[in-house]
Amino acid sequence: MGGSIPRYNQYMSTQDIIKKKPYLAWYVKDPGRLTDESVLEHVLNYGNWDDVKTYIKIKGLSKTAQIFENGARKSRTNYLPEVERYFTRYFQKYAS
Repeated sequence: MGGSIPRYNQYMSTQDIIKKKPYLAWYVKDPGRLTDESVLEHVLNYGNWDDVKTYIKIKGLSKTAQIFENGARKSRTNYLPEVERYFTRYFQKYAS
C-alpha cells in the first residue's frame, strides 16, 4: 500500500488546531481569525504535547521558534511564566 503521510503544512493551517479543539481559545469570538502567534500562545499555554507537535509539523520547527521568540520578546506577553521558560530552553536546544 505505499500511501504517504499527508504533509501538515500542505493541508492544515494553524487555525485548524483551534477549530478542532475550540476549548484552547474558548473565550475568543472568532478563533478562525487568530494569528499564527496567537494560536501558538494558546497551544503552548493550554494544549497538550500532541498539539505542540501538530503546530510544529504545520509551521516547521525553526519558524515555530521564530514566532515564539517574537511573541516572548514583547513587553506584554500572554505566555504563562513556566511555559515561557520551558519553551525558551526547548527552542534554544532544538531549533538552533
